[in-house]
Amino acid sequence: MIQAKAELQHALARVVAELAPDTPLQPQFESPKQAAHGDLAITAAMQLAKPLKSNPRAVAERLIAALQATPEFARWVSALEIAGPGFINLRLAPAAKQAVVAEVLQAQDRFGHQPAKGQKLLLEFVSANPTGPLHVGHARQGALGDSMAHLFETQGYEVHREFYYNDAGVQIATLASSTHARIKGLKPGDAGWPESAYNGDYIADIAADYLAKKTVKADDREFTASGDPDDLDNIRQFAVAYLRHEQDLDLQAFGVSFDHYFLESSLYSSGRVEQTVQRLVDAGKTFEEGGALWLRTTDDGDDKDRVMRKSDGSYTYFVPDVAYHVAKFERGFGQCINFQGTDHHGTIARVRAGLQGVGLGIPKGFPDYVLNTMVRVVRDGAEVKISKRAGSYVTLRDLIDWTSRDAVRFFLISRKADTEFTFDVDLALKQNDENPVFYVQYAHARICSVLSQGAKQGLDAAALAGADLSLLTAPAEAALMMKLAEYPDMLSSAAASLAPHDVAFYLRDLAGAFHSYYAAERFLVDDAALARARLALLAATATVLRNALALLGVSAPEAMHRDTPADAATAS
Repeated sequence: MIQAKAELQHALARVVAELAPDTPLQPQFESPKQAAHGDLAITAAMQLAKPLKSNPRAVAERLIAALQATPEFARWVSALEIAGPGFINLRLAPAAKQAVVAEVLQAQDRFGHQPAKGQKLLLEFVSANPTGPLHVGHARQGALGDSMAHLFETQGYEVHREFYYNDAGVQIATLASSTHARIKGLKPGDAGWPESAYNGDYIADIAADYLAKKTVKADDREFTASGDPDDLDNIRQFAVAYLRHEQDLDLQAFGVSFDHYFLESSLYSSGRVEQTVQRLVDAGKTFEEGGALWLRTTDDGDDKDRVMRKSDGSYTYFVPDVAYHVAKFERGFGQCINFQGTDHHGTIARVRAGLQGVGLGIPKGFPDYVLNTMVRVVRDGAEVKISKRAGSYVTLRDLIDWTSRDAVRFFLISRKADTEFTFDVDLALKQNDENPVFYVQYAHARICSVLSQGAKQGLDAAALAGADLSLLTAPAEAALMMKLAEYPDMLSSAAASLAPHDVAFYLRDLAGAFHSYYAAERFLVDDAALARARLALLAATATVLRNALALLGVSAPEAMHRDTPADAATAS
């Protein structure tokens, strides 16, 4: 169907250009709001009515006549009907729908993928400061960022994943002083315990390993503790390396990896911060007032100008962000997307203003942002707010330990990033259709079970390759094939809209279409040709389920156990 739709799209564009050569219209197919209205819809008649100075329905009649005369529409379309003020509803010929099965089985894990674009894309996500375990907000960013990376790879982009962290500054100093206090034998609540200290049990673990002179190795660093209880710099470096190692373990458990780790300290040691500030000064984008250096961010849409360098000589936190994004641009990344919490909303305008001011030709709107809200966690019917290990929040590892990596990744991607989300631990543990990730995975497992039975009867993958797909005429089969055919467009739309949740929505719809088919029809029927065709459709469905789950970092099990008895439908 992918080829059929492409041919129909070309024919539609050609006919529109012939009817209205002076009108710059690129007509597209849409999905009818009700399946009974047809398989595809065309709205071009209403868009052409004004330039053609004609009634939309009259234009629709001209369009239909011209489309029916094309070889593409003659081959792939069974009916064209006018509806409402000028909609054209299109009903595909059965062969067009059936073709998708062969297309999926031929492309396998490349189904829906676009050719390489030759464009580099940098995704920055998680970017947690090494001051404690990763929390559920970092988990949501990890799921969003990694899924978007997979999505853009299907669209032909050269994707790079980057983790940026602050390895200097007030928070790191607090980490060092907290660990130092534990080394001295203090604990939260004791007299002398620093008021701003981190109170989680992990600080005690760091202190114990420091005194034991242990070596810790993270993806980007390795450090051996001196064990000296008074060497604050050594304590700081060990604590940072320890927590980077802990974060690596969390990310590995979550199935997320990065191509590069970028240290904030490198922006200062390399002189990038000073260089960026000087560029802005030289460009006349700054002014001094009250002993501070200000950036004219109002020139680029901010609600007020912002302090860059405070009167004490230190920089405000958005200045290294500007320098960091200059570095991204100079590394050849013309498109960058940052995944951050909604608390970063206020920095977007000032970072973009700084980037416009440096005079490097950086595009307006660079970088793009995907902002996510925090996640509420509910367990046993009550909200969970504190992890003993972290001291004040639920960690990523808590969620994985309580449920599974598959559940955490699927759940955290199943809503728009900027919407509030409640992670229901009890729901994630259910082994029935109430649990959305189970519902999708069980569809794949069910198919694998039927295909396994078929293989024992000689209907293996080689036999399915030559199936007579024209036998797939049942309503449930048509619905399932139409859903399979939506996959490539869904990928393109989800990537363009920065909407990885669309993949989760699609998966639930596809699983639903399969479960309906499973309830409506038998597969290992006596008619060998029909059985072969139906198993080919199941194999194609399993392939798309598996591919889409992989985009979300979720497994596709071949066997699963249900909490409730299986329904009465059987494979044979």
